[in-house]
Amino acid sequence: MTQGRDLEPDDAFPGASMAYDLAACLRFYSRLPVPRLPGEGDPHRLPDFRTLPRMLPLAGLILALPSALILLVAWALDLGPFLAATLALAVGTLVTGALHEDGLADVADGFGGGATRERRIEIMRDSRIGAYGGVALVLTLALRIGALATLLDRTGSLAALALVLAASLSRSAALAPMVLLGPARPGGAGASVGTPDRRTSGIVALFALAFVVIGWIAGLPSLGMVLMPALALGASLFLTALARAKIGGQTGDVIGACQQVAEIAALLALVATVPR
Repeated sequence: MTQGRDLEPDDAFPGASMAYDLAACLRFYSRLPVPRLPGEGDPHRLPDFRTLPRMLPLAGLILALPSALILLVAWALDLGPFLAATLALAVGTLVTGALHEDGLADVADGFGGGATRERRIEIMRDSRIGAYGGVALVLTLALRIGALATLLDRTGSLAALALVLAASLSRSAALAPMVLLGPARPGGAGASVGTPDRRTSGIVALFALAFVVIGWIAGLPSLGMVLMPALALGASLFLTALARAKIGGQTGDVIGACQQVAEIAALLALVATVPR
């Protein structure tokens, strides 16, 4: 590496730019200690969301692997579907640092408690959790645990695959507000990270299609594999439209909330299509 200058991505190793984006995704969306890669620039710089999300589907799958492993271990130890699902989601929350859950709580408080656009944004920026946020967290955790426990009961170890697919698809669907809305706060961090371009969005869609095919080949119902991405995207688009109406744009909290509702929609879509 040249003194005082990072190597260009193509100079470091083949596929370096995609590896850098994957590493940046893992750092941004989790608490995992991802080391600096050879030739990579400052690993703590503000991410560039024009290209970074192309690796988000794969990053989402990787981030869900610890949860899937705990789910399988708890199921093998005969702890029962409810405890296994609860332990899996607890591990997932530790991996991500409750990043998306925090966004969901802020959005629930802001959208539910604010009478004006300015007041809603002000509430969302407050670190305290109110009644709307608390209820939203309880309900979404209950829905995710319930859906995952039901899948364990009906499909056994295939529920672990459903978990990682839902984690990946929901993060992909949560890009909708970034693509469709401008930042609600022009001077905020969201205004400086960029917007996924068309090529990046196409790569995300291809990843999602590949994972859906893998789920179908592995034995998950074909109808469920169609409905999982469709309903995940639909849930995210609904919340995106709500954000436009409530605050006139998107924030990081809105994106986190979209991930949560998209994951619930994906899991429920599969539950509805798996035979009893």
